[in-house]
Amino acid sequence: MRRFRRNIFEDYDEEFSTDENFNIAYRKVKRIKGFYSHLRIYIIVNAIIIITNLNRDVFGKDIIYNGLSDWHTYSTAFYWGIALLIHAFSVFGPDIFFTKDWEQKKIQKFMEKENQNTNKWE
Repeated sequence: MRRFRRNIFEDYDEEFSTDENFNIAYRKVKRIKGFYSHLRIYIIVNAIIIITNLNRDVFGKDIIYNGLSDWHTYSTAFYWGIALLIHAFSVFGPDIFFTKDWEQKKIQKFMEKENQNTNKWE
């Protein structure tokens, strides 16, 4: 599959090499793809770690003592999760929650509210 994508990019490389918008979009897609790969590996590895820690002493002990309440069961997921959040912030940027569209909607909402307040007393 990688060869196929590389061939497609090479076919269109001459056509889009001067198009700066294509280059920016291509780099953005590669960064997003890298983040989702990171997220997938995070979920798989931490699920394996948590399941193996919970099942290591399942016979002969209560569920409380078999790793459910141990810090080391979740510590990898916690610290790696912080790194994953930093990666998400670097890929999606500060506009992950507050996009320009959100700003425009809020400005419009406050302007309408202000108009209603000024028209109320007239």
